[in-house]
Amino acid sequence: MTITTTKPEQEINHIIDKAVRGLDLDVDAYQKKALKLLSNREEMYESLIKLALENIDESTPDWTYVASRLYLQDLYRQAAENRHYDAAIRYGNFYELIQTLTEKGIYANKIITKYTKEEIDYLAEQIDPKRDLLFDYLGLFTLATRYLATDYEKNTYELPQERWMIIAMYVMQDEPLSKRSQLVTEAYWALSNLYMTVATPTLTNAGKSHGQLSSCFIDTVDDSLQSIYDSNTDIAKLSKNGGGIGVYMGKIRSRGSSIKGYTGMSSGVVPWIKQLNNTAVNVDQLGTRKGAIAIYLDIWHMDIEAFLDLKLNNGDDRLRAHDIFTGVSLPDYFMEQVDKRGDWYLFDPHEVRQVMGYSLEDFYDEEKTRGSWRERYQECVDSKLLSKKKIPAIEIMKRIMKSQLESGTPFMFYRDEVNRQNSNHHKGIIYCSNLCTEITQNQSPTEFLEEFLENDNTIVKKYKSGDYVVCNLSSINLGRAVPDDILERLIKIQIRMLDNVIDINTLPIKQTQLTNQKYRAIGLGTFGWHHLLALENLKWESDEAVNYADELYEKIAYLTITNSMELSKEKGNYPCFAGSKWHTGAYFSQKGYSDEKWLALRNDVAQYGIRNGYLMAVAPNSTTSMIAGSTASIDPIFNTFYSEEKKDFKIPTTAPDLNHKTYDIYRRSAYILDQRWSVRQNAARQKHIDQSISFNFYVPNTIKASVLLDLHLQAWKEGLKTTYYVRSSSNDIEECEWCES
Repeated sequence: MTITTTKPEQEINHIIDKAVRGLDLDVDAYQKKALKLLSNREEMYESLIKLALENIDESTPDWTYVASRLYLQDLYRQAAENRHYDAAIRYGNFYELIQTLTEKGIYANKIITKYTKEEIDYLAEQIDPKRDLLFDYLGLFTLATRYLATDYEKNTYELPQERWMIIAMYVMQDEPLSKRSQLVTEAYWALSNLYMTVATPTLTNAGKSHGQLSSCFIDTVDDSLQSIYDSNTDIAKLSKNGGGIGVYMGKIRSRGSSIKGYTGMSSGVVPWIKQLNNTAVNVDQLGTRKGAIAIYLDIWHMDIEAFLDLKLNNGDDRLRAHDIFTGVSLPDYFMEQVDKRGDWYLFDPHEVRQVMGYSLEDFYDEEKTRGSWRERYQECVDSKLLSKKKIPAIEIMKRIMKSQLESGTPFMFYRDEVNRQNSNHHKGIIYCSNLCTEITQNQSPTEFLEEFLENDNTIVKKYKSGDYVVCNLSSINLGRAVPDDILERLIKIQIRMLDNVIDINTLPIKQTQLTNQKYRAIGLGTFGWHHLLALENLKWESDEAVNYADELYEKIAYLTITNSMELSKEKGNYPCFAGSKWHTGAYFSQKGYSDEKWLALRNDVAQYGIRNGYLMAVAPNSTTSMIAGSTASIDPIFNTFYSEEKKDFKIPTTAPDLNHKTYDIYRRSAYILDQRWSVRQNAARQKHIDQSISFNFYVPNTIKASVLLDLHLQAWKEGLKTTYYVRSSSNDIEECEWCES
């Protein structure tokens, strides 16, 4: 008997055959269910994808690629309809795409004016549609729904490989014509093979007519009404353009301080923080999510207790700020006092300036157990003229941990270690980190100078610009780049891409532009650490994993510094190079780099300089790691099989490259793994990173306070510069032996 199939059935079978080609999956049951879903084409793809996602589990993770390929076919169909070409060829005319989206005002006209048609046609030939098959469904869905360029009606135009090529072209636009196409091709190779990712603002905005390319910013607020309101305006502008912001408020006088000699008049930092809280809510990030602002305060500030209560869910809501994030700046001496259960003193920074003639926050301890900060702190403690409050250091630490277990914050910023390791200590001091705790760069407040009339009806305001920190980020996908042994080739192109972002970026406030040029700071980071351990069959809780982190990040550091040095030969040093630790060689001796290879690099840097004043930082990378199909940052996974949930989707997901060989490494997930091993790993990699690391603690909500305290003390003692969230589970965790010890 001959079985006949209808044309729609043939079409579904053809679509499925394309989606499962090369994958070792039993598709009979899937095909039978699919044939019952005959409907119009849009609903057909949606139903087929949903069916494929329902089949994902730990034993058959490859169904995610079936869903991804189905989604790709639908993207090709939509783009072909909107751009008027045959969907069978997958990718249409690249030059026509650029023309169309430039005319529609989606793309910046720089691409079509700086590149000739011949160049664009050549680059179009380098586009490889087969690399679309590297995406799992979560990665492709995230890229397509959030980052691919559409028209204003959200119709599909740009396809994944075209996004990678547009980014490559945009960041290389000002390179010499003689080698530009080669550099674009290299950048496209790195992006399209998912060996690296760029920061989400770069991923979103590169090549487009609006938006800036940097991830995070750090502002320093001075103790004046002018500075407070100017900062609020600047922060609103950055938030509007998609930036996350860290804000240092340690210079602002405390509650009850004097104003113009009148005692008891100041309302302290909390009202100004609440004002920023409203800014975060009201000035959202490009209409997609509310603004993200982290505010840091020194642990000796008189308002620290109220500050630590800001995120709590109980108490007076007029003293709460639920939409900002908090961070505390901690000197070594405070941690010592916590450890030995000593006393701690709180001061009003304004009164310290008035009475003592200096600001405590402008000093740090040059050595672990002594230095200029604690000398001045002791002078303040001993002063009969200063008002102060004495409180057991452990009581403040308890309040920190209570807030962390309830809200995840405050973040911890170990200011002495950060400033001891600052490669540009000759030009300033670092007061705090950014929203994600991986950036540590020189800071200073912008100073208002004067306001005057010009030409009868023009009001001019003059400012002395401070160091307003900018984070220019990009990250290596360890799970792909290390096994393919391409770090040397990858980091070379990555450093150039990051450096170019500094020059082509359009930042909304002037201070950030000046600071960007002054230090030319970049943040090369990594993600996919747990993925890499699984591929290498290295258990998280092992000396082997710690040693591997040490070796791998030393290699990354060497290649990063080398390539920034090589770029300086071509394009020149960053302006503040003279007198820096790069210049003097102190950076290398401080890190203990003494073998022949490192000594040669030290001499080269001293002779030829270095292009970027700050180089490495490990960001959270949650979204970009999803696009690249790997694990986030240096974090462990939550589970081998879970659902990734955002506001607009819930997608079943497995750990990357999950199979019988990798399962055992993934099995002990974030809330089960002994966090003391995580601290050791981060101490090993922190040694090689000139900035910092977004490092989360994963703990059960039943963790003993003494165990959480020991984690913080271990992190400080082992030289970590910052820690990020304390992520506590809502349910009790089985197998968690370490957190009860």
